[in-house]
Amino acid sequence: MPVLVLQGGGALGSYQAGVFAGLDDMGYCPKAVAGISIGAINGALIAGNPPERRRERLMTFWERVTGSPGLNFLFPPGIMMAEMLRHQWAAAGTAVWGAPGFFRPRWPWQSGSQTALYDTTPLRDSLNELVDWDYLNGGPVRLAVGAVNVETGNFRYFCSAQQRLDVRHVMASGALPPGLPPVEIDGQWWWDGGLVSNTPLDHVLDDHDDADLTIFQVDLFPARGALPTSLPEVEERAADIRFSSRTRFTTDAQARLNGPREAWSKLAARLPAELRDSAEAKLLDRLARGRRAVVAQLVYRDQPWQGAAKGREFSRDTMQVHWRQGVADVAAMLERRGWAGLPTGPGVWSFDATAQP
Repeated sequence: MPVLVLQGGGALGSYQAGVFAGLDDMGYCPKAVAGISIGAINGALIAGNPPERRRERLMTFWERVTGSPGLNFLFPPGIMMAEMLRHQWAAAGTAVWGAPGFFRPRWPWQSGSQTALYDTTPLRDSLNELVDWDYLNGGPVRLAVGAVNVETGNFRYFCSAQQRLDVRHVMASGALPPGLPPVEIDGQWWWDGGLVSNTPLDHVLDDHDDADLTIFQVDLFPARGALPTSLPEVEERAADIRFSSRTRFTTDAQARLNGPREAWSKLAARLPAELRDSAEAKLLDRLARGRRAVVAQLVYRDQPWQGAAKGREFSRDTMQVHWRQGVADVAAMLERRGWAGLPTGPGVWSFDATAQP
């Protein structure tokens, strides 16, 4: 069963769109998508449209929410310092003016009790225009999005297989404070799921415990990185560690269970019938989950001119760089065939599909 797992990461989400475009070129069609924050938005655009419209809707969204930072003639391409300045200029423009079709500033005089810097009404309008909610809830691709309850601190997934999803659930998953406001759903208020876990892989492995899975996990923040040598690098590295949360933890924890799974499978085959059919044996069978799950991790690699503001930089030029990088990483993954060396038996096996050879 093919599954797409999408991390949160703001403007870096255009890399996910490029990865999907590359997978679409090879005929890949997910049966389920799990997303957090911008991953939930991309997931809704994928699950909420028929196959022939998904790439078009993704591109429409990303072209809508990005734009030129202006004064581009001051930042000639190909020069490192100029690229760094352009990136910082564009991020500053987003901070002041917001991102069109996504969020806009809320000035202090607009509300006596302001709890967010920006208004996300433009995002609601964009999603309602670009997502067919009836298709999303009744179509062939299951969508799950994660959010955290503001008052209880409890994390949960909203899944189209269990309830009807609408624009509120997707917006709640991306409501990162203090920038974006919480979203009300049936009397409760929700924030960005990335506050608790930015990687929904654990949900996919728990929710699809009977089927063999081919999982493409698109991470926007690398878990590994160089030792920082300056305060800006410290800020960037800390963000990478924070938002790559649970990626390696989940895959390593699952890998440690592969040995016990295999041992139980061999032992169960030697049990007499009365023990093999017992409630205890069936429970162990379920925990062992004799299925095969292969996780191909496509990890966004920073451009040399990017810094800590990379998730907040919504310029058109950078969006196109991210998109092309996603397409290229899928092509490189297929060429390297990293899954070829994995064990063939049951278990959860992962590999870095963007690791340098």
